[in-house]
Amino acid sequence: MAELRIGGQAVVEGVSMRSDHFLATSVRLKNGKIKSHVKKFISITDKHKYLNIPLIRGVIGLFEVMGIGMKEITWSSNQALDMDEQMTKKELFLMIGFSIIFGLGLFKLLPWFLANIFGPMIQNNLSTINIIDGLFKILILSIYLGLISLMPDVKRLFEYHGAEHKVVSCSESKMKLTPKNAKKFTTIHPRCGTTFIIWVFLFSILFYMLIPLSLGFWGNFGIRILMLPLIAGVSYEIIRLSGKYYSKSKIVRFLVWPGLQFQRLTTREPNLKQLEVSINSLNECLRKEKSFKKAV
Repeated sequence: MAELRIGGQAVVEGVSMRSDHFLATSVRLKNGKIKSHVKKFISITDKHKYLNIPLIRGVIGLFEVMGIGMKEITWSSNQALDMDEQMTKKELFLMIGFSIIFGLGLFKLLPWFLANIFGPMIQNNLSTINIIDGLFKILILSIYLGLISLMPDVKRLFEYHGAEHKVVSCSESKMKLTPKNAKKFTTIHPRCGTTFIIWVFLFSILFYMLIPLSLGFWGNFGIRILMLPLIAGVSYEIIRLSGKYYSKSKIVRFLVWPGLQFQRLTTREPNLKQLEVSINSLNECLRKEKSFKKAV
């Protein structure tokens, strides 16, 4: 099964893993047992090959990941609280909407506002303002991650994030999936979403230099929002290539180094029990994939 594309994310007291055709989420219950659920999931870009083209597939994948992530976090949190799944589609939609608005306000509007304060001091130099904007984004993200990591629940989430990375790396190295084997690997992984965010920030500096300051504060901000799908699509392709050539190219490792270092803010060293949950999630995916391949 080494040719499978494996990815994952941390959820409340667990890990969600995704393979080519299935999505599995495993969580540790209060009684110490592991509970999992598995469902078939095939990306729209795999169902419709005309959508599986550079730039387009990245944008679609981003929205898919957001939708899946919210659903799995909701399910996992309900299991951790000994509750049945109660969130309706409307509530899920509102949660996603609030998250998008909060993210745009904190990581797009606030940095742009702060960068414009320096405008008169630098004679409204377009390049300099965009560099300042990008630096503020990274600074705000760093402070935000540093603050929320002080919360016990978020710290646990970051530990499961580290467990997800270790188990995926263990699987890709073709080692037997055991907590002790997975423990040997780093919590850093080149295909992580944190690295994707850093690439979006860096590419935005270049793309936003195409937007003239003459459009005004809000006009410029609106164009920046409209350009996000393009920037996300380009960033996705970079992450895709870096994951493929990371072990083969020193140049690629050099280019992705900043994003990898940023993962130190979003991952923590997991314990063996957390690694066991992550392995359980991946094994559920692999088991279903084997059955699927036999059936076809």
